[in-house]
Amino acid sequence: MLFDKITESESNYNHLEQMSVTDLLANINKEDQTVPWAVQKAIPQIETAVNKIVNQLKNGGRLFYIGAGTSGRLGIVDASECPPTFGVDYDTVIGLIAGGDTAIRKSVENAEDNIHQAERDLKEYQINSNDFVIGIAASGTTPYVLGGLDFCKKNNIPTGGITCNANSPLALTADFPIVVIVGPEFVTGSSRMKAGTAQKLVLNMISTTTMIQLGHVKGNKMVDMKLSNDKLVNRAVKMVMDELNVPQEKATKLIDEFGNVRNAIDNYLKYGK
Repeated sequence: MLFDKITESESNYNHLEQMSVTDLLANINKEDQTVPWAVQKAIPQIETAVNKIVNQLKNGGRLFYIGAGTSGRLGIVDASECPPTFGVDYDTVIGLIAGGDTAIRKSVENAEDNIHQAERDLKEYQINSNDFVIGIAASGTTPYVLGGLDFCKKNNIPTGGITCNANSPLALTADFPIVVIVGPEFVTGSSRMKAGTAQKLVLNMISTTTMIQLGHVKGNKMVDMKLSNDKLVNRAVKMVMDELNVPQEKATKLIDEFGNVRNAIDNYLKYGK
């Protein structure tokens, strides 16, 4: 299938090796500043996808990200941050990468070219029609991702896609495509740059908005966050102090007793202690 592969188009800059460090940094930054505007244009698509994701998760479903290389790593980062940030189980948002866990740190040769592997990876989780799968591929042509989405479509599992090429196979295959046209990369074809930034911004928007809609944020606070280190415990104590107007000693006692911000606040309001 022929389409305009913008992610592979020639950079707007040339003779990069002749630029000073100052010019290189300034020009990369100049290109990066265009990314949020490209994401803004895709907000209607993101909204439609999020509404479906929220509905799936409310009905007991899970959110899966599948991708290869940078795209796969970005999905894993977003998925791994949901439990500590929002207090959800680790099997609520799941990131899968072509080549498995080894590929998180090192490139796994030809892993992204296996069109059947994502199906195998998804089946390990007994995936079903209550779930939602987002394929992430800047090019929109990654076989691993496309194979996974084809499998989902055959089994009535709703799908989304995050890509930076309009009319790409991914954009045409996904039920809820999100297309962010960021244009040529500073280094021709290096889609870890603007395309990767766009994907990260979209993933932030999807997971954060979904978790807010599911009730894991109160006001603007992460009331369900897991208190896994001293920084988060201190943050939780301050949140309880501000919400209940109690001294630090009392807030600390509540956090120690009830384990997180939501439970501390709810029990104090209910029982006054």
